Amino acid sequence: MKLAVMQPYFFPYLGYYQLLNATDHFVFLDNVNYINKGWINRNNILVNGKPSLFTIPLSNGSQNEMINNVKVANADAWRTKFLKTIEMNYKKAPFYSNTLDIIDSSIDLNDQRISTWAEKSIINVSSYLGFQKQFSRSSSLSNIDVKGEERIISICLHHNAEMYVNLPGGKHLYHADKFQENGIELCFIDMQNSEYSQGKFPFVPYLSMIDVLMWNNVDSIKLMLSKYNLNHG
Repeated sequence: MKLAVMQPYFFPYLGYYQLLNATDHFVFLDNVNYINKGWINRNNILVNGKPSLFTIPLSNGSQNEMINNVKVANADAWRTKFLKTIEMNYKKAPFYSNTLDIIDSSIDLNDQRISTWAEKSIINVSSYLGFQKQFSRSSSLSNIDVKGEERIISICLHHNAEMYVNLPGGKHLYHADKFQENGIELCFIDMQNSEYSQGKFPFVPYLSMIDVLMWNNVDSIKLMLSKYNLNHG
């Protein structure tokens, strides 16, 4: 079984979903410190042909808080404004209606934790694409109190993972021999970006998955998500 562990991001970019596609079980790392100016509660969409940053307001967005304790502030007002922005910039996109449904079901929640909103956005996209994936939260593992590489290995062992798949940025953090000692193969994903039509504008890469969903059908997105290589650690 292939497993990945990542902080939950709200409608992250295509590469995040490539990591998801490369695994069987995806663990949301929700009980680590929130990162200021990271990608947990913000990303870019296309506005007048250029990347435009949207940010979900938070009431206690501090690096002293765990991600799963940070809450959305003024949710109703932000939701109304964001959906209006989406409509103004994507209403002519071919898959606007489908994507709007996914967005709606990801932000119309009783739970105001940003981790829940982010997790929901990832799970909803996975479901829309027909992926059969297992999802869980690191916070559900109360018996794991180690950090860093040992924590990842412990999560893998808990879920009986045979392979741990990580982003390239983790190459300096993890050691293949440590994983091998525990019967786990360490791999790093080599992501490839895909170009697609964004209407009348020149292509802008690395936007939120919202943009990918607006302009592409399910089969095209699945093809994009299959464009990666797994390299041994």
